[in-house]
Amino acid sequence: MSNSTVAVLGTGTMGAGMVRSLRRAGIPVRMWNRDGSKAAALTDTGAEAFGTAAEAVAGADVVLTMLFDADSAIEVVRQADVPAGTVWLQASTVGVEGIEQVAEVARELDLVLVDCPVLGTKAPAEQGQLVMLASGPEEQRAALAPLLDAMGRKTIWAGEAGAGSRLKMACNAWLISISVGTAQSIALARGLGVDPQLFLDAVDGGPMDTPYARMKGANMIAGEHPVSFGLTGATKDAVLIQAALRAAGVSDRFDAAAVETMQLAVDRLPDPGAVDLSALIVGLELRD
Repeated sequence: MSNSTVAVLGTGTMGAGMVRSLRRAGIPVRMWNRDGSKAAALTDTGAEAFGTAAEAVAGADVVLTMLFDADSAIEVVRQADVPAGTVWLQASTVGVEGIEQVAEVARELDLVLVDCPVLGTKAPAEQGQLVMLASGPEEQRAALAPLLDAMGRKTIWAGEAGAGSRLKMACNAWLISISVGTAQSIALARGLGVDPQLFLDAVDGGPMDTPYARMKGANMIAGEHPVSFGLTGATKDAVLIQAALRAAGVSDRFDAAAVETMQLAVDRLPDPGAVDLSALIVGLELRD
């Protein structure tokens, strides 16, 4: 499918990077975004921007959705009037119940669903270094390999469509655990009168160290939160993880505390949609 045309529906932080990675590999891209200026800004790559999702989908072999949630993805695919038999490469983080709804719509519209959420944030998306958590028909693997290879440093095939979204819940549960744990340690060090940078220095290079903790921790210490993985999107994901834990028969106590912390940060910040997940540290502050 290296010469196949891909319609990318959703060219926000992640979708924009995916468009750039596809174009570097020479893959033809047609694109649409609700805010048309975001798609227009990518035309320097050679990708074509369209005013409607239906126009973007016309003539495409694969329709890739990178949108906020399951409802958004379903709404846009319905509006796009995607031809029967088209491959729907669903890359949004939609959760366990969400992917079931997506699969139902794919059956209704006679689309070939490949469920493929991704691991990575803005920079990996732009660099083609995402991890593709793919699931779907066996016969699509070889055909989609050029597209997945263009966007990711590796592809993990998890099984039938839906398994990728379930795996994404487990992976994001770990990511949120690291983020909240890092915030707690930095806030605790600061509250105890210790330079919080010394916490990161203490774990640096040892078995407790993670690049993600160092990256988010630096933002937390500086009080600067440029968006890599947005706080509102991460909070949405934490709620999806809570539902997944319950569906799996696993206690949600730990994730519930993370959701409470993140939601409190969202409520306290003047523009939570414009900050990174690292801003969750605001939710740990005790206020009157």
